[in-house]
Amino acid sequence: MEPLTTAAIAIGSVVATKALEKTGEKIGEALWDKTDKFLVTLKKHSPHTITAIEKAPVQPFDYGKAVVEAESAARENPEVNQAMEEVAAAAKAETNPKIAEIVNMPNLQKLADKIVNYAQGNINIDTQNISI
Repeated sequence: MEPLTTAAIAIGSVVATKALEKTGEKIGEALWDKTDKFLVTLKKHSPHTITAIEKAPVQPFDYGKAVVEAESAARENPEVNQAMEEVAAAAKAETNPKIAEIVNMPNLQKLADKIVNYAQGNINIDTQNISI
């Protein structure tokens, strides 16, 4: 799997897990544990990304920037990379239909491509209207 696609799934899973937790919906223990591990690991290497994620969905969240930062942290640190891959794999195995919807987005690669362009300063991504 492409690193940005993995990062997009991981960040999307974290945000979705937070949102589902607030509504009382159940998610699998594996995804819950891997999400928590990913957050703890990423916080060591990119604390500002975690701060932004923790404020979502209450505060506007720059999804594209968070994905790029997570992918960058994963590239620089094997521990972050491993945790990111584990949360993405757990998300793919998750049975909650809302998580499955994120993981199986037909345009996930297109989103990752847009994020690359965003990171390079080529386009603007409207991240305020991402629904879970």
